[in-house]
Amino acid sequence: MSSPLLPSLSHCCQRQRFNVVLLHGSKGSRFLSLKAPEVLSATTILPKPRLDYRAISESIVYKSHNAFNRKAPLPIGALQSVVRHYDEQKRLSSELGLKRHARSNLGEKMRQIKDPIEKQVVLKEAKLLKAEVTDLEQRLATVEDILLGLAMQIPNDTHPDVPLGPEEAAVILSTHGSDPIAASGNRDHMDIGRALGILDFEAGATVTGSSWYYLLGEAALLEMALTNYALSIALKHGFRFVMTPDVVRADIALRCGFQPRDQNADPPVSQMYHIASSNPSHPELVLSGTAEIPLGGMFANQIFPEQALPLKVVGLGRSFRAEAGARGADTRGLYRVHQFSKLELFVVCSEDASEQMMEVLRNVQTEIFEGLNFPFRVLDMPTEELGASAYRKYDMEAWMPGRGSWGEISSTSNCTDYQARRLHIRYRRSSGTHRHTPPASSSASTQSAPAIPFAHTLNGTAAAIPRLVVALMENGARFDEEGTLVGLDLPSTLKPFWHGTSSIMRWI
Repeated sequence: MSSPLLPSLSHCCQRQRFNVVLLHGSKGSRFLSLKAPEVLSATTILPKPRLDYRAISESIVYKSHNAFNRKAPLPIGALQSVVRHYDEQKRLSSELGLKRHARSNLGEKMRQIKDPIEKQVVLKEAKLLKAEVTDLEQRLATVEDILLGLAMQIPNDTHPDVPLGPEEAAVILSTHGSDPIAASGNRDHMDIGRALGILDFEAGATVTGSSWYYLLGEAALLEMALTNYALSIALKHGFRFVMTPDVVRADIALRCGFQPRDQNADPPVSQMYHIASSNPSHPELVLSGTAEIPLGGMFANQIFPEQALPLKVVGLGRSFRAEAGARGADTRGLYRVHQFSKLELFVVCSEDASEQMMEVLRNVQTEIFEGLNFPFRVLDMPTEELGASAYRKYDMEAWMPGRGSWGEISSTSNCTDYQARRLHIRYRRSSGTHRHTPPASSSASTQSAPAIPFAHTLNGTAAAIPRLVVALMENGARFDEEGTLVGLDLPSTLKPFWHGTSSIMRWI
């Protein structure tokens, strides 16, 4: 039986090529060069993911413990099935190679035979060989599809320093800003927004449904100011700005580690909004859940020169989450919504550089949030919070006094080669380059390092706008001596990015 993941992978990716390379400018900035990266021959079809079956087979115990620690929904016996099917794939491939070689020899022999009777005998033998080759090709294709479907469900390896356990096991790496103010129901962002006339959830519910909203006046201007403020810091650190498409192929989302549909739920749950098509032959399209997906897809099926790395981009897009209301109390107001603006950092780098680049992303995010003057902390997230693609993940949480708790405002993930193997993002080593040695816990195969390895990818949230609005409103609410709400105090770092004037805003 084939894997439920295979139908999504069967959609071919028809796409225009991204025929540019990001290079270092004269002062360390990045610009778009007209020099094209190497594009694989199948320029209109994204090849099937190229997973390391040998590495999986050589580290079954580690992979099993890793999946258990991450609470990955891996079917029982999946890893053992990968080993069996990988052995079968190797056996069939070897047998097919021998049959093809024999068939080639027969063809050469037939061209040299003059006797008609002898030629007929060889022709009959060639027909039998052809049937055997066809049968082996079909059997091999079936085994490869099953093997891919099983291996696609295996999560990424885990950094040895990642804490074990659920969300509560997260380790606080650093804290920033002033001491948190006391929790208070008077600081609830929904009440503040309604009182100031800048949030309208009722109209959103009427027009679309629950967890949809309108930002009015100063709240809408705050979104624009936050976006441009965070963007300015990303640009300062050498990131190239990209406006991403908000509609992506479901296949691309899957390759990035996002499940368009959760087949393990009962009944199956759609985690993304799917776009209906009148033509069943067209690839399945979904609304993107994060700019990480189209940014990753932008680099798909390409080979970059090592000296061009790292490639650093910052993308702005709308994020759509179909299951916004799935976590009870966390669904109140702007905290968990179906649609929001999000500025995303994305990096493609060599396999030796990803851990260092993760700290670079963390520093960029820290600079952004320190300028907003609310208390926040950085967490090293435990195994059960890593999802499928992350090797390691940092979360940043802001104190939200109206909610009476810390709330996630950002995350940073090092996905190592998890996404790159699925999207075919590779780089060509420079001569004399030191070759990557995987950590002791890694499942990487002991075979020699390739000259064109898979790149590593990282992503981090520069600004998830609704969460930042919540943190700013609940920490910045201004009350008079009687405790009546009179306005909002906003950090002066946003003032250069603000349009117009306001009677309710005060810069501090």
